[in-house]
Amino acid sequence: MKLKRLHNAIICLIISAFFFALMNMFVRLSGDVPTIEKTFFRNLVAVFIAAGVMIKNRCSIIPPKGARLDILLRAAFGYSGVILNFYAIDRLPLSDASLLNKMSPFFVILFSTFLLKERANKIQWAIIITAFIGALFVIKPTFQNADLTASIAGFFGGMCAGAAYTFVRRATNHGAKGYYIVFFFSAFSSLVALPLMMFDFKPLSWYQFLMLIGAGTSAAIAQFCITTAYSYAPAKEVSIYDYSQIIFAAGLGFIVFGQIPDVFSFIGYAIIIAAAFAMSRYNNRHHEEKTE
Repeated sequence: MKLKRLHNAIICLIISAFFFALMNMFVRLSGDVPTIEKTFFRNLVAVFIAAGVMIKNRCSIIPPKGARLDILLRAAFGYSGVILNFYAIDRLPLSDASLLNKMSPFFVILFSTFLLKERANKIQWAIIITAFIGALFVIKPTFQNADLTASIAGFFGGMCAGAAYTFVRRATNHGAKGYYIVFFFSAFSSLVALPLMMFDFKPLSWYQFLMLIGAGTSAAIAQFCITTAYSYAPAKEVSIYDYSQIIFAAGLGFIVFGQIPDVFSFIGYAIIIAAAFAMSRYNNRHHEEKTE
């Protein structure tokens, strides 16, 4: 049963990575829309989707008593992470911003160690660091003449995302449903963004509106999947699969923007895939030994 849950978590995290890559594609295609406006539409669509799921399942709008603080902290850290990440994307080369955001798997494991007592061992840390090295080959950060403020924002954005996903697991452990967590996060983010958006609102063309709706829909699916993934299995066993987003982003970059990966990117893809395979083999063997 535990092995099945692990496999389900991996599948959910890979699907989530694909839709987050799709979200970034739509955000980029939306053009020069203010950051706060982008975050508003990113989350607004998810509010309606999650609300529909809640109504279908007759879920109460009041969260479980033991999970309330975790759900609130998930929303606060999650929204902070989105704002900081979008701020970095608007001011840094995309590769540099992507690298900073991919610090989140490290922080998920780090926060899980303290908040959930789910400690990664040396082998798991080694595999995760290997995947991060693979990511470096793909995104090739330079940080030449980079905006220091934006770089710091991107780093803390990755940290906030890691904290948010840790609180997702804590909340589900305390009885919160995944769709409720997505609903609360999306509603919280939309309500916070709405008054801020009014200070720098830009009317949208139909094309920009459709791109942001696409971003919001993709983000909603990704949120459902990543919330489910971290409810199924510890971060130390599955967070590495979040790096598959880089591979999906490269594929979309080639198809949509005509970006052709260089030899270093292909080396990075190979390293990430090898690291994911190694983690899968290690986890399977570890679970088999436990059941013997």
